[in-house]
Amino acid sequence: MGKPVKVLIAVLVVASIGGVLAMSYAKNAKKSVEVRIEPVQRRDLVASVTASGQVEPHTKVDISSDITGKIIDLGVQEGQMVKVGDFLLQIDPQNAQAAVEHAKAALASSQAQEVQSRANLTQAQSSYDRSAQIKKTDPHLISDEQLEQAKTAVDVAQAVYQASKDDVDQAQASLLDAQTSLDKTRILAPMAGRVTRLNVEQGETAIMGTLNKDAATLLTISDMSILETRVKVDETDVAHIKVGDTTVVQIDAFPDTTFRGRVTKISNSSVAGASSTASTDQAVDYEVTVQLLNAPPETRPDFSTTAKIITDTRKQVLSVPIIALTVREDSSLISGDTATGLGKPRPTKQVGKRDVEGVFVVDTANHVTFQPVKVGIAGEKNFEILGGLREGERIVAGSYQAIRDLKDGMLVHEAKVDVKKPQGTP
Repeated sequence: MGKPVKVLIAVLVVASIGGVLAMSYAKNAKKSVEVRIEPVQRRDLVASVTASGQVEPHTKVDISSDITGKIIDLGVQEGQMVKVGDFLLQIDPQNAQAAVEHAKAALASSQAQEVQSRANLTQAQSSYDRSAQIKKTDPHLISDEQLEQAKTAVDVAQAVYQASKDDVDQAQASLLDAQTSLDKTRILAPMAGRVTRLNVEQGETAIMGTLNKDAATLLTISDMSILETRVKVDETDVAHIKVGDTTVVQIDAFPDTTFRGRVTKISNSSVAGASSTASTDQAVDYEVTVQLLNAPPETRPDFSTTAKIITDTRKQVLSVPIIALTVREDSSLISGDTATGLGKPRPTKQVGKRDVEGVFVVDTANHVTFQPVKVGIAGEKNFEILGGLREGERIVAGSYQAIRDLKDGMLVHEAKVDVKKPQGTP
């Protein structure tokens, strides 16, 4: 076989391979991906944080007893409205009453001792004064020793009188203490409100609150005029919340209605608090208090709530659907690159390949190109666009599977939207 023949054969082989590759490329180029295409447009966006909690009154008082005794009279029922000073319950006062009577008797005895010691002091003083006068008139009638004994008697009587006065004060204090204990057997309402919890029945024994607070709580009075819900917010979201933020609250007991609220307090420490035994990957939550502004009168403590806290709003800003934002590996980041991800600036020096957020822009020939974007706040369904796109540009807005597999230069076509015809329409 001659050299020209060999060259011809080689040329034909190369041409065949090139033809196969060209046909394969053309076939792949004609194959398009079905996607949803939307224009970049302006929308009103609302950024929010959602958390759950329970309804609680702003002010409530847990009533407990300062003494131990049997409840012999219960004057309220759960759900009843009370005013300041209203009778709540009576603890058996027999022991306390006996203590008061004993204290009264001790006081009377101390007062009698005081009267007697005061009389003895008066008598001793008079005897000393007479002896001193006689000594002055005629020194030979009263010796110095006798005068000293009279003066000592006065000093002793004075000390006894002072001691009797102290005994009276002590007896009065004992009587006051006994009377206070007696008064504590009758429990009155310290504030106006509703009895939202009643833990005891008549005949049960009330125990002192210092022994066991939970077990000692007899009942709870709540001021239902100001209600609030305390929700737990993740540490990644709590930094965006401020006191005064508007809140939309849904109460599970009223599923068809939403209520207005306002953030009134944000805790400075986490709900769980510092714990040396806590896991390092344990979620950290902070308590946010939301005051309900228009809760219905039927609202009760411990109703479950879901609070949507509005953290930011935007009016008519460029935006894209959240699903349109995707991540791709980019190796062309150099100094001065302005691409950002989820509102966080990217480094400006070249660091090699990295993930950047962006969207796929669709050109007039329906080919897609990945475009890095700078985003602002996130609404419920859309991201604010701060840079990288212009109003009206067409972007791929779905589906998630299609966006995940897209690459630069791929051909796409818009998915058909099924429009349901009204019944009876041919």
